[in-house]
Amino acid sequence: MTLTTHALVGAAAASLFPEHPYLAFAAGFASHFAIDAIPHWDYGEYLRSFSEKPGEPLSADMRMGKDFYRDLAVITADSLLGFVLTFVAAWILNVSPEIALVGAGAGLYPDLLQFVYFKIKKTRFEPAMANLQLFHAWVQEGKDSTQWGWRKGLGMQALLVLAVFAVLKILP
Repeated sequence: MTLTTHALVGAAAASLFPEHPYLAFAAGFASHFAIDAIPHWDYGEYLRSFSEKPGEPLSADMRMGKDFYRDLAVITADSLLGFVLTFVAAWILNVSPEIALVGAGAGLYPDLLQFVYFKIKKTRFEPAMANLQLFHAWVQEGKDSTQWGWRKGLGMQALLVLAVFAVLKILP
């Protein structure tokens, strides 16, 4: 999934707990894994600095250099779009922007932690981070549908976001 999709679904999940920011965070965080379990397209194949040995998710990394900064710009733009659209989501879902932002941030958090793991593998935090990384990889295993191409992939994610918002608007 793209980061924009994770942010919007995270904001939507958080809207279920408008008076409870900790539960809103937990819902946004959990939403990340829930939607990663759905077959999806993401732009991972277009990231030039990313490397991973097949079948070894703990070997993943993003190599520093010119390509890294290009990839960082793509990732940052995707995240910023997600946060900007979170304000629209808050309005549509009739929830405070603060709760929507908590959910959006929590929806992105697993991917941020994944990047942090790439860079700090050999620290005292490694066992816990490795377990989260393995869980994240397991959830996504076989779900990347790169054959869809970016048009169909983004279209499917837009439909997912619309469906989530529609369901939440129907709920009392």
